[in-house]
Amino acid sequence: MPVRIITGKDVESLLTMKDTIGAVEEAFRQKALGKVEMPPKVYVFIKEHAGDYRVMPAYMPSIDAAGVKVVNVHVKNRERGLPTVMATILLLKPETGEPIAVIDGTLITSMRTGAAGALAVREMARKGSGVVAFVGAGVQARFQLLGIKEVLGTFRARAYDVSSASSKSFAEFALKNGIKADIAQSVKECVSGADVIVTTTPATGPVVMREWVSDGAHINAIGADAPGKEELDPKILLDARVIVDDMEQATHSGEVNVPISKGIYKPSMISGELGDVLIGKVKGRGSEKEITVFDSTGLAIQDIATASAVLRRAEEKGVGILVDMVSR
Repeated sequence: MPVRIITGKDVESLLTMKDTIGAVEEAFRQKALGKVEMPPKVYVFIKEHAGDYRVMPAYMPSIDAAGVKVVNVHVKNRERGLPTVMATILLLKPETGEPIAVIDGTLITSMRTGAAGALAVREMARKGSGVVAFVGAGVQARFQLLGIKEVLGTFRARAYDVSSASSKSFAEFALKNGIKADIAQSVKECVSGADVIVTTTPATGPVVMREWVSDGAHINAIGADAPGKEELDPKILLDARVIVDDMEQATHSGEVNVPISKGIYKPSMISGELGDVLIGKVKGRGSEKEITVFDSTGLAIQDIATASAVLRRAEEKGVGILVDMVSR
């Protein structure tokens, strides 16, 4: 069987945020039903280059899809003119283990993370939420905006980034997508009074403090996706209903990982996983005044589900290069 090579430009022409949200929702639902195979991601740290890469395998019988993603995070890549995050996804035929596609996973990674954030906002934010604050205005903030737009429709955005150029660029991107974004001069100004707060920073210490967060706010904590990373004041977690994407992964590499390691927060305080919310097993919100937090670390099932959707569309449209890779 020839292997289909699908480039980043191909993915861009084939994948929509609406389709991604559908694929990611199916992945979380199947996980909550116990119908996926997904070992925890494996980290390899490259400290001398301020980077790491992760290996993320998964199998989803419901869509007959299996594969693995290799994704890096190198925080100095902006200086090199490269994306901070790049990825490659290998899809396998579950029946035989044959490779069937090699796909640029960089856009898929951004899209599926934005889709998970969108689902969390749909299920956990207060109805009628109208102000969304973005702390960190880089690439992932843009995809969070696109995802949230799919579920909220119109809203007012605020953005803060340590780089004023990034804040300005984000505001221009938002406006091109029909969302007015105000540039804040501090994190406090950005998040105060916001209905939804999205954090997408590489921080290793709290940048959003409890006293700045209004009762009833929802937070998508996206940036903490490796051990030692932390964006939120632990007091927020102690006062909030916390939903994670995966219990095991979040406790060692999500927003809760540092407070747990310090004994400030306990895994038993986590209310459940996003999939549990989607199937009605756990409530995403208990009251209008409750603070809610979605702790997103990124799951291999999100990648495999989205990549499979891309492959199906590529096959339908004849997109990609076919290569005979396996000798017989």
